Amino acid sequence: MASLLYRLGRGAFRRRRAVLAAWLLVLTAVVTCVITFGGTTDDEFTVPGSPAQTAMDTLERELPSAAGASAQIVFVAPHGHAVTEPRYARAISSTMAEAGKAPQVVAVTDPVRAKVISPDRTTALGQVRYQVGRAGLHDDSLPALEKSTGPAKDAGLTVEVGGSAYGSGKSTGHAKELMGVAVALVVLTITFGSLFAAGMPLLTAVTGVAVTLLGLSALTGALTISSTAPSLASMLGLAVGIDYALFILSRHRSQLATGMDTEESAARATATAGSAVVFAGLTVIIALCGLAVVRIPFLTVMGIAGAAAVLIAVGVSTTLLPAVMGFAGERLRPKPGSRAARREQAAHEAEFGAQGAEHSAGYDDGRGGHGHGPGHAAGHGTRRPMGERWGRIAIRRPLFTLLAVLVCLLTVALPARDLQLALPDNGSAPTGSGQRQTYDTVSEKFGPGFNGPLLVLADTSRAGSPHQATATLVKDLKAVDGVAMVGEPQLVPDQDAAVIQVVPRTGPADERTKNLVEHIRDEAPDWRERTGAEVSVTGTTAVNIDVSDRLAASLVPFALVVVGLSLLLLLLVFRSVVVPLKASLGFLLSVAATFGAVVAVFQWGWLASALGVAETGPVVSILPILVMAVLFGLAMDYEVFMVSRMREAYVHGAAPREAVLAGSRHASRVVTAAALIMFAVFASFIPGGSTILKPIAFALAVGVLIDAFVVRMTLVPAVLALVGRAGWWLPKWLDRLLPDLDIEGERLAAAPRSAPGPAPGLAPGPETGSVEPEAEPAAVPTVTGPSRP
Repeated sequence: MASLLYRLGRGAFRRRRAVLAAWLLVLTAVVTCVITFGGTTDDEFTVPGSPAQTAMDTLERELPSAAGASAQIVFVAPHGHAVTEPRYARAISSTMAEAGKAPQVVAVTDPVRAKVISPDRTTALGQVRYQVGRAGLHDDSLPALEKSTGPAKDAGLTVEVGGSAYGSGKSTGHAKELMGVAVALVVLTITFGSLFAAGMPLLTAVTGVAVTLLGLSALTGALTISSTAPSLASMLGLAVGIDYALFILSRHRSQLATGMDTEESAARATATAGSAVVFAGLTVIIALCGLAVVRIPFLTVMGIAGAAAVLIAVGVSTTLLPAVMGFAGERLRPKPGSRAARREQAAHEAEFGAQGAEHSAGYDDGRGGHGHGPGHAAGHGTRRPMGERWGRIAIRRPLFTLLAVLVCLLTVALPARDLQLALPDNGSAPTGSGQRQTYDTVSEKFGPGFNGPLLVLADTSRAGSPHQATATLVKDLKAVDGVAMVGEPQLVPDQDAAVIQVVPRTGPADERTKNLVEHIRDEAPDWRERTGAEVSVTGTTAVNIDVSDRLAASLVPFALVVVGLSLLLLLLVFRSVVVPLKASLGFLLSVAATFGAVVAVFQWGWLASALGVAETGPVVSILPILVMAVLFGLAMDYEVFMVSRMREAYVHGAAPREAVLAGSRHASRVVTAAALIMFAVFASFIPGGSTILKPIAFALAVGVLIDAFVVRMTLVPAVLALVGRAGWWLPKWLDRLLPDLDIEGERLAAAPRSAPGPAPGLAPGPETGSVEPEAEPAAVPTVTGPSRP
């Protein structure tokens, strides 16, 4: 892999104008596709083959008006008056007549005639039905419905329009997302010590996000894409795009600081850091594409959209970034005497200054001894980097550090036991919106169940008396505990089926509503035996319950797939048994703590007002699986950059503890910057995020902080220091079976270097300008640090 990326990076550097032109051509092409083929997003959630969706499909064929989207019009009389007063009653009837003329409306229910009036007679509830689902509504349909409320408003009534046709609200804009970009710019400037260098990751990341979003917009005309999918793709693309460019550019500047030629440095940075970027990107892509196993179309599309964003970010980082490095040339080299140059030189001397002493001073025995090795000289006249100092704290008493981290993470994870999943309804729409006010008024005056009625479909084609079967079913449904009201049966045109509206006493996201749906389904066999009618439950509420159940049932199998994948990939990369096990367990701890934080905020209400959470309650059903998929890739990202540096130092002769410190010295600073950028980008989506996106963005922001700082930078060093040399052990038979992915660019060791002299730890080879690795322990494969001059 490294050899291929080396050639790719060098080629992009040399042909930078052609690479830049190619990406501009791609941007032009997707813009053209958006103009030609672009459509609109669709936020409907369906589960093909589920009981509710199967019944809904039947309704769409037999009685489209019952299966279409519905809207509610709430009429509230002025204080001291009743909606039944003649002038108000006439205004309401006139308004419903006008609503019936609105585009795509097939039926309306006049609340005065149907007597859908609150017990205190202050509120009336009208219903409007469409022949199509929410995705099929034209842009002018709902605005026309809102305009039809003029007669009621002119009469002095307060009118609100809402219902399932409106959904629960979308993101309120992207202005606040710029705050995340601004924070990223500050972090990058501090990291590089150069505003010019800091702008390059932002430039390449924004390019990748633009290509992704434009491509998704072009596909909306042909595919069903939810409004959350572009937001998720934007969030992921921006976060990983900046981080991947940061990893490669950081290695490039580190090599330039030690005198390497710009072209050679760009090629080697693409080969080494780029290999880790490709590996990390592939883990995210595989995990996101793995969402397809859940067999829920909208979730599959979201996963593929996110995977596309990550794939494009990887492509931009390994092609466009080296080209931009070529345009920048020597301007990226830290100036002699600058802070960046001094820092890189100090790290270089700290690691290599003690290499010769290592072989004569003895080694750590793997049980906590203090041998000399890379980084030992760092204390002589040079201030140790913050990452190394933190690493020393973590490994000073590794068992204590391990226990402390476990206790903290498990404590944060405790609320996760109460995790409840549901799809959002208008009760979680932004406060002040029409659909939210309608939802609240209906809940208060009529009961929460009126916001999510169930539809019971009775197939009476095999019944001896269809009329008697329907009447028996209505009578039994009225007697069911948890039912507030049962409507009059609506017969299909050929009279062999009936649709009955059942209003629960509880809201759409309430666990008791789910229990009611299950009870009706459990009673279906008995009704079939007594009446001959086949009974099924459908409607928006029932469909959402089935979606949540499918997602909940898929959580454990998906977690096993993700953890199994992480074990396999890390086994291939690090050729160690302990490292994959430790990484996977750390990932599970990060996920558990993240879910605990989500429950505390979005269900228990801790800090809810500060984060703009309009309503506490069940968490959106797609969050656990989606967050696990994304965090898995990011966790492996940080794992690779931290542990690969540790392994590199170990195979060059460092004692286990000193190898851990060497990895902390080199990688902690970059991982810290990457995690802070990820956090800033994800957190910026919280204030203006939709009901679906807000908890997902919060979970990813918290998960990144926990995984990067608590697990990768604290728990990982402690575990590796505790197990000593056993951390890098791999059975010989397994070592022979595993393919060599060459993540660290070992095969580049024999390539000529632009900087004079071989890297420390290498002896001159028989050919001019070549280097050969010195003898290393036979059980550990040799890794040459490709970034060292």
